[in-house]
Amino acid sequence: MAEKNLIYSFVARGKEILAEYTEFTGNFTTVAAQCLEKLPSTNNSFNYNCDGHTFNYLVENGFTYCIVVVESVGRDTPIAFLERVKDDFNKRYGGGKAANATANSLTKDFGPKLKDHMKYCADHPEENSKIAKVKAQVSEVSGAMTENIEKILDRGEKIEVLVDKSQNLHSEAQDFKIQGTKIKRKLWYQNMKMKLIVLAILIALILLIIGLVCHGFKC
Repeated sequence: MAEKNLIYSFVARGKEILAEYTEFTGNFTTVAAQCLEKLPSTNNSFNYNCDGHTFNYLVENGFTYCIVVVESVGRDTPIAFLERVKDDFNKRYGGGKAANATANSLTKDFGPKLKDHMKYCADHPEENSKIAKVKAQVSEVSGAMTENIEKILDRGEKIEVLVDKSQNLHSEAQDFKIQGTKIKRKLWYQNMKMKLIVLAILIALILLIIGLVCHGFKC
């Protein structure tokens, strides 16, 4: 499923992460936070690759929007996702509402929104391409270079990105179980509805027969 290739997302003010979301466990959150510490504060897009993953950042007006994806996802989906998240975040917390927010204080409220944007972008690749094309026409995002992550972190050794999806598999199993319960409940209601319809028809026939018999014999 394409949604599973979108690993992790956050919104930060300066170097402080205000809201984040992921279904997985691993060291990618640490790597993403370390990149955030090294990012220039100027408004721009920054992309870094590492071990088959890309760390995509959009910095604008003191806030940083990030998404970590599997490298095969390409560029359009991260661009579209970051634009959607930026617009949504500004609508909800614009006008200084996020100015005094503390670390992770918005995760409970905005974390589920990050999840929704991930799902939407995963399910609408054509729309992602359109958004990315429009963005490229009004900015230099299309020319943003994807650099190796060791360069920004200034490390000599190779960095490995670890993503444990077993937690997600458990989540999928739970979803399957819930879906199965809903289907069973729906079938039970349909079966009960059919029984009630048959019972109503039988009662109507019995009443009709009684009416005819009683009328014939003058009951």
